[in-house]
Amino acid sequence: MDALTAAGCRRIFAEKQAGRDTDRPELAACLDFTQPGDTLVVPALDRLSRSLQDLITTVGDLRRRGVGFTSLRENLDTTTPGGRLVFHVFAALAEFIRELIVAGTREGLAAARERGRVGGRPTVATLEIIRAARDMLPNPEASVTSIAKLLSVSPGTLYNHIPDLRELRAAGRAHHELTAAEPQAS
Repeated sequence: MDALTAAGCRRIFAEKQAGRDTDRPELAACLDFTQPGDTLVVPALDRLSRSLQDLITTVGDLRRRGVGFTSLRENLDTTTPGGRLVFHVFAALAEFIRELIVAGTREGLAAARERGRVGGRPTVATLEIIRAARDMLPNPEASVTSIAKLLSVSPGTLYNHIPDLRELRAAGRAHHELTAAEPQAS
């Protein structure tokens, strides 16, 4: 924000969420705000777009509308022919680096899996917990939530690790209804 203010930007648009989201309302508002003769200033190329194709399309649209583009980190200004050439080179390099990072991450995860390491949170659902839950689930007086609380897991954990949970609950209810309907012998 400081760099954009120092660059003399009259209005600053900032997305509230990060990541590869395609829904970027602040970017849309910024592009609508720009008028012919304006220059869109970004702190870095990757702040405007997440892919080379999208970046080239956006900057091309700006140029057709008579709006310049400047990236502060790369010291790039597309209002000049040299700036346009450098823009295309930097854009290609930025995407290349991003793809290298993604490929390296995938290779690292694959190597870790081959060594027996699995990413993510460790599972809390041990075989004993699943067995105990399966034993308690047919009881219609005990809810899934209460069973989960008793076993110190979340209800979602039970649903994820017991594929036939709903069937167990239904069978328990049916059995309870049958035994309740039978006449009592005196």
